[in-house]
Amino acid sequence: MKRRLHKKYLILILAYSGLLLLIPYVLDYRDKSAQHAKLPQQQPRCPDLENTVALLWDNGYKVNSSDAVEYAVNRSQSRIHIYLHATWRTGSSFLGELFNQHPDVFYLYEPMWHIWQALYPGDAGSLQGAVRDMMNALYRCDFSVLKLYAGSQNITTSFIFGWKMNKVICSEPMCDGHKRHEIGLVKEEQCAKCQKKELRELERECKKYPVMVIKGVRVLDLSTLVPLMRDPAVNLQIIQLFRDPRAVHNSRLKSKQALVKESIQVLRSKKQTDKYKRLLVPNNRMNRAESYVSSAMELICDNWLSDMMLVVNSPPWVRRNYLRIRYEDLVLHPMEELQRLYRFSNLSTFPALEKFALNMTHGQGYSSDKPFLISSRDAKEAIYAWRERLNVEQIGQVEAYCSEVMRQLGYEKNNMDKPT
Repeated sequence: MKRRLHKKYLILILAYSGLLLLIPYVLDYRDKSAQHAKLPQQQPRCPDLENTVALLWDNGYKVNSSDAVEYAVNRSQSRIHIYLHATWRTGSSFLGELFNQHPDVFYLYEPMWHIWQALYPGDAGSLQGAVRDMMNALYRCDFSVLKLYAGSQNITTSFIFGWKMNKVICSEPMCDGHKRHEIGLVKEEQCAKCQKKELRELERECKKYPVMVIKGVRVLDLSTLVPLMRDPAVNLQIIQLFRDPRAVHNSRLKSKQALVKESIQVLRSKKQTDKYKRLLVPNNRMNRAESYVSSAMELICDNWLSDMMLVVNSPPWVRRNYLRIRYEDLVLHPMEELQRLYRFSNLSTFPALEKFALNMTHGQGYSSDKPFLISSRDAKEAIYAWRERLNVEQIGQVEAYCSEVMRQLGYEKNNMDKPT
C-alpha cells in the first residue's frame, strides 16, 4: 500500500516538474509567434543585390502613407541631390553637360572613377559599397573621401576627374577662366591655367548650390542606391539614361581599347553567376579587347532589365523621384527633353540653355577621333550609325540577349527600311 502511494507521489512530482519546465518554452513560443505576426519579415544582413529586384521594398524598404508624406516634406525643404545613372557609351557625358552648364547646379563628372583606378583589378561587384559610400559623402559636400584613393598624390581641385571641364571649378570665385552664368563648353586650355585650390574651398562652394548632380557609369544596378534614396539627409533622386543596345554596342567597339579594363572588372564581378563565366574566355575569332567589350554588353542588358523590374515593384514615392530617359529622345527632341529634365530637377530653363542643347545635337558628323570628348554632333547620324558599322551577326547577337530590354524600351528589331 505504501509503495503504491510512493509511486503515485513520485509520478505527480515528475509530472509537476515537467510542467514547470515546459511553461517557459510555451511562453517563449507564444511571444515569438506574436512578434512574427506583428512585424515584417526581417531583412537579411547581406542581401545579394541580384536578388533584391522584386523583394527589396518588402524587406525593410516599404513605407506607409505617413512615411510618404514625411519624405515629400523632407524633399521640399532640402536641396536636391541627383544621380545620373548610366553605363558606358550611352551619351551620358552629353546628358551631364546639360547640368554642368546650369548656373544653379554643382556638377561632378565620374568621381567614382578614382575608386576603380585605385582598387584595380577589383571586380565591379565588390566595389559597389565603396561607390555608394563615396556618393554619400560627396552629396554632403565632404570631399575628404577622395583622399582614400589618392595614394601619395596631393589633393587639390586638379585631382578631381574631369576638373578641366567643370564649370564650378573653372569659374569665379574658384577661377576666372570662365563666367559661371555664361553658357558654353569649358575650354580646357583656359581651365588648365587655373590656380589649384584646396578641397575645403570647393566644399564651401558646393554648399552654396541648391542642386547637386553626379554623373556616373560605375553603379551596376539601381538597388545599390536605395539606401541613399531612403536617407532623409540625401533624398537622392535618380535620372536613368538608356540607349538602343545596338548603338551602345557599336560605340563600345569603337572605343574598345579604352573600355577593356572596365569591361573585365564588370565581367569578373562576384555578383554574376556561372552563366557569365564563359564571357571571360575570349572568342578565337576576335581579339581580346573586342571580346571583353562585346561580352560585357550582355551583362549591361541584364542590369538594365533588373533596374526596370526594381522600379516597377517600388513604392510610389520612389517612382516620383525616378526619371527614365532615352538618348534618342534627348537628341532628337532636345528642347522638350531639356524641359522635362529641369522640371524634374526643380531647375528653370532659359533661351541660352535651350540654344546650347539644340546646337550640341545639330553638329557636323557622328564624333571626333576622341570618343570621350564632349562635342557638337549630328544627332541622327549618332543614333543610326550602328546600321552601317555593325554586321548582321553582331546585330543579331545584341538583339538576342537584349530582346526583352529592347521591347521594354520600345526599340524594334532590325529593319533597314524602318527607323527605331
